[in-house]
Amino acid sequence: MRASRLISILMTLQTRGRVTAEALAAEFEVSVRTIYRDVDELSASGVPVYADRGPGGGFQLREGYRTRLTGLTPDEADTLLLTGLSGPAGDLGLAPAMISAERKILAALPASHAARAIQARRRVLLDPSDWYRRVERASFLPMVAQAVWAQTRLSVRYQSWTGRKMRVLEPWGLVIKAGIWYVVGCVNQSIRTFRVGKIEELKTLSERFEVPADFDLASHWVTELRRFERELQRAWATVRVAPPAMSRIERLGADAAEAIQAAPADTSGRRTAIIPIEGIAHAAIELLGFGTWIEVIKPAALRRRVHELGAHVARLHRGRRAL
Repeated sequence: MRASRLISILMTLQTRGRVTAEALAAEFEVSVRTIYRDVDELSASGVPVYADRGPGGGFQLREGYRTRLTGLTPDEADTLLLTGLSGPAGDLGLAPAMISAERKILAALPASHAARAIQARRRVLLDPSDWYRRVERASFLPMVAQAVWAQTRLSVRYQSWTGRKMRVLEPWGLVIKAGIWYVVGCVNQSIRTFRVGKIEELKTLSERFEVPADFDLASHWVTELRRFERELQRAWATVRVAPPAMSRIERLGADAAEAIQAAPADTSGRRTAIIPIEGIAHAAIELLGFGTWIEVIKPAALRRRVHELGAHVARLHRGRRAL
């Protein structure tokens, strides 16, 4: 366990530069005193680790020092290659670089580890698109990615739901969700999210920018998703759900599905639950798709709207239409 931690500390210092003892202790879930002992052991083994005291101090490796890629377990080797799954890398225009990196990793591994890693790579396929959907074409994604790496501003013409707009964007990071790429960045000192596939024109500017040191893309994305979901789910409805609907209940969204699945079933197998909805019009169309399997109990406005839509559908399909 300690040997593994020593290697991990070494890799952390090599990739991050200066790191405080407190940060290392928190990351590896040990005491600060243990970190000091580990660093002393690394130094004794010939690793050039230096400590800077005082505010802003920490441990760091001698400039220019690099360790070889050794000590990987078979599981770690498998994981390392799986992180380079071809789909996203190809979208970003990095497929050749990914292939080259994989070759270098495999060359540095023991033969037995390399064979297992290749096998794992061949047996896992990433398909980010949802069922019955096509992967969105994002023509400007490689250019956006290059701007993210180089930290250069972009001038974009973007097709939003309110119309076409021109924006000067500082691209801070990229996110792929359900096969769709998004760029998160700053526009007029406001953090915004743009769907890359909706960019119609793009020009790379010569102006550079710095991403704030305290910006964390993963944390920001989770926060934005929660905010977006809260804004969409503006009302509540009580529904009674028959057993046949349970196999496709996820179509109502995760929050609604979880509420229905958690509700106890009565003697007939039906479940009564309170679920979040976006609004009367949207919910009526979604619920009507379940036919007689879901009954709206309240609000009355939603129950009435489902009835009106159902009556309209019945009238539309009454009798036979001449061809």
